[in-house]
Amino acid sequence: FALHSFGAHFVEAHVHRDTCEIRVERMLGVFAIGRVVNARTVRSQLIGGMTMGVSMALHEESVGDTRFGHIVNHDLASYHIAAHADIRYLDAVCLEDIDEHANPIGSKGAGEIGIVGAAAAVANAVRSATGIRVRAVPIHLDDLLHD
Repeated sequence: FALHSFGAHFVEAHVHRDTCEIRVERMLGVFAIGRVVNARTVRSQLIGGMTMGVSMALHEESVGDTRFGHIVNHDLASYHIAAHADIRYLDAVCLEDIDEHANPIGSKGAGEIGIVGAAAAVANAVRSATGIRVRAVPIHLDDLLHD
């Protein structure tokens, strides 16, 4: 029996030719999460997860001290995270995929499916824009600079 939620992310990113600044212009998430009980809450949850996925791809990083092994960026004052305003167009669509085997209502989980795959979709959009495959997040300026 199928009990899992599924989703796909589509991202359009622009990379500035001189500065290599990455801007996520458009992002669309399409999700099969069973019967949607509260559409407004689910959409907000998915958009929040997608935004955190963009943040993971472009900003969030834990920097460790190689000598002592502890994290050196231990405050939130210098820890940048993405916001909805960082993405020009952002939308989430839920497919009515009622799974009678999941539970009597036919609903599935929507808590984390919005963030799953979002960072990879941003990295793939950067590859489409630059031709450079990035295999680690967050994507740094050094990853995009080449001779």
